[in-house]
Amino acid sequence: MKKDIHPKNYRLVVFKDVSCGYAFLTRSTAPSDETIVWEDGKEYPLVKLEVSSRSHPFYTGKMKFVDTAGRIDKFKKKYGKTTFVIDEKEVNQ
Repeated sequence: MKKDIHPKNYRLVVFKDVSCGYAFLTRSTAPSDETIVWEDGKEYPLVKLEVSSRSHPFYTGKMKFVDTAGRIDKFKKKYGKTTFVIDEKEVNQ
């Protein structure tokens, strides 16, 4: 393993998922200007997250299915009359 490539300033940090309110305490080097009082009564730096394992659709099982057929039709409608030039030959879509 290479020496002196890993950060040395690890500290305890609270990460909070703002979409569901879930928070967890772990060691990190992530910068933060905010602090929060944790369950143990101590104050820790706070890093806000938009997505965590508690709110991500893959982990929650609430997957959102994307209408790919509708997207393809929309793309064809928008760009269907576009002419492309490939190797000096016109190709109609």
